[in-house]
Amino acid sequence: MLRYAAIDIGSNAVRLLIADISRQDGKYKYKKTTLIRVPLRLGDDAFLDQYISEKKAGDLVKTMMAFKNLMDVYHVSEYLACATSAMREASNGQDIVKVIKEKTDLTLEIIEGQREANIIYANHIEEDLDENKTYLYIDVGGGSTELSVFVKGVPEASRSFNIGTIRMLDNQDKEETWDEMKDWVKEQTKAYKNLAAIGTGGNINKLFRMSDEKDGAPLSLQKLNALYNKLTSYSLKERINTLGLNTDRADVIIPACEIYLTLMKWTGIKQIFVPKVGMADGIIKLLIEEKLD
Repeated sequence: MLRYAAIDIGSNAVRLLIADISRQDGKYKYKKTTLIRVPLRLGDDAFLDQYISEKKAGDLVKTMMAFKNLMDVYHVSEYLACATSAMREASNGQDIVKVIKEKTDLTLEIIEGQREANIIYANHIEEDLDENKTYLYIDVGGGSTELSVFVKGVPEASRSFNIGTIRMLDNQDKEETWDEMKDWVKEQTKAYKNLAAIGTGGNINKLFRMSDEKDGAPLSLQKLNALYNKLTSYSLKERINTLGLNTDRADVIIPACEIYLTLMKWTGIKQIFVPKVGMADGIIKLLIEEKLD
């Protein structure tokens, strides 16, 4: 049994996904065996100070040491570790990469927005949807939003924007970036009718679960808007205690919802498909493509 690992160092949380790889009907598939999520919130430092504090850097190194030990115990044969916008913007990002290499022997890659988008799209979600439709693929993270337009299953255009949930909570999102995103998405989608969206990321996954929609069914703009109104009617404490949201989800879920709703309204999209995959899944798929296919 082949076992691969994906490490995703995001602006809100750090994840380790370990998956078993098998071959079925001539295709390689993966089954998730372990998923660990540690809410480090590196973005709070990176977006405000452009520097990751000694404490958070230390916590990240300890997390990587724990991940390395788990990977050893699980006999992982291949891995890919990627860091996104928080580490991109931190002036000491590369210094932390060196410390992680020295302490754990793990190689960590700080990736640019386009590579981040490519990894997310390695999930090939569009293959399971109507190939005659046009989709706007939206991945919302703590520091950035990755967008791509798929026409007949082929990505026609993609772009990364520095708009994310942690960035918004810290008031570090810029009006001109919102304007850029609006202009870009309207330009890229104006030629297409009956657009639908594909949404990935922890927040849209949680919103989908809260909607009680059946797996595979789309989430309507109307229902997403109703969820947003419900969430904003509760205080942060109530979202944690009454709605049962995790502490590190209860605040970011509202700006995430705002990003999805805004993009859907700009483009006239009425429904969003939520396939429950993200960056870590994309890394596993990419490893399979690079090592096996």
